[in-house]
Amino acid sequence: MNRQGISLGRVLGIPIELDYSWFLIFALVVWTLASGYFPSEFSNWPTAEYWLVGAATAVVFFLSVLLHELGHSVVARHYGIPVSGIKLFVFGGVSQIETEPPSAKVELIMAAVGPLVSFALAGVFAGLGVAFASVAPLLALAKYLAYINAALGLFNLVPGFPLDGGRVFRAIVWGITKNLRRATVIAGTLGRFIGFLFILFGVYQVFTGSLINGLWIGFIGWFLESAAMAQVRQQRLHDLLAGRRVSQAMSTTYMSIPPDISLQQLVDRYILGNGERSFVVEEGDKVDGLLTLHDIKSLARSEWPTTRAAQAMIPLAQVKRVQPDEQLWAAIEEMNHDGVNQLPVMINGHLEGMLRRQDIISYLRNLQDLA
Repeated sequence: MNRQGISLGRVLGIPIELDYSWFLIFALVVWTLASGYFPSEFSNWPTAEYWLVGAATAVVFFLSVLLHELGHSVVARHYGIPVSGIKLFVFGGVSQIETEPPSAKVELIMAAVGPLVSFALAGVFAGLGVAFASVAPLLALAKYLAYINAALGLFNLVPGFPLDGGRVFRAIVWGITKNLRRATVIAGTLGRFIGFLFILFGVYQVFTGSLINGLWIGFIGWFLESAAMAQVRQQRLHDLLAGRRVSQAMSTTYMSIPPDISLQQLVDRYILGNGERSFVVEEGDKVDGLLTLHDIKSLARSEWPTTRAAQAMIPLAQVKRVQPDEQLWAAIEEMNHDGVNQLPVMINGHLEGMLRRQDIISYLRNLQDLA
């Protein structure tokens, strides 16, 4: 999972990460509860109590979101689908499932389990509300969490791909048509339509006096439309690259450097001079490792004159690599998973070339032009 937030450790072996945007929605939820919802439902509390219960409720709510996503991830792993982690962010949470499910049935089960978890949690908190009816703060917390988990489950059943309901809809279309591509395009188109409906309703809310609600609904609609469009584009990209091999997109030219060159010489001569960003460290015909601009930037500038390429490089044994006859789409997924911009293309320890993101973009342009 690419690091763009704060690691919270692992649950059931699945990495959990908190995106920085989460703090915005957390603060908004606490403020809404402490200054609006709880004072209107439970009067005559001290101000500090409203904020304390609001913060506790927000924390448990996001734990509920985490359990919702864990439902997806646990089912995915049960069916052998890799899960790189779960990220909590401004829109709630997302399970980072690395590949498409193998069948419509698995897709249906994976999608449905999330809302089922939310509905189960709603039932649990409703029961706790009855049990703690005489303790106002606990009743307030349980009552709101029962409501919000039920609302979360219902919202995720909206058939707007890539929401859970949209994935259930795609699974049904996939099962009927036996065609994942067609199902994705149909579900994505419906998801975009529903996103536009949210945006229009948000605009209506703004013009009828509900500014905050309207902006929030419109923002959710924009997110849904963008996410659905991204899924459709990804499917079209997958179709375009279906059957293509790494050898068709890779570059057979690459920048080779000796292991004893200093980083300062490398920066002056090749990076600033020629605009190169990645280098193969070779001694004779033997590949020792890979050195990128990112590796150089991780060291202090004062160390560049005295640090050799061999000291800063990633040793070949630790470098992910691909073979020329591998599927190009699989190589792209591996690059995205590892967060790298290039992969060495090798056969039996011999370097055949490099597969870079710019090579893939150029290849795609040629495919589109020819199409």
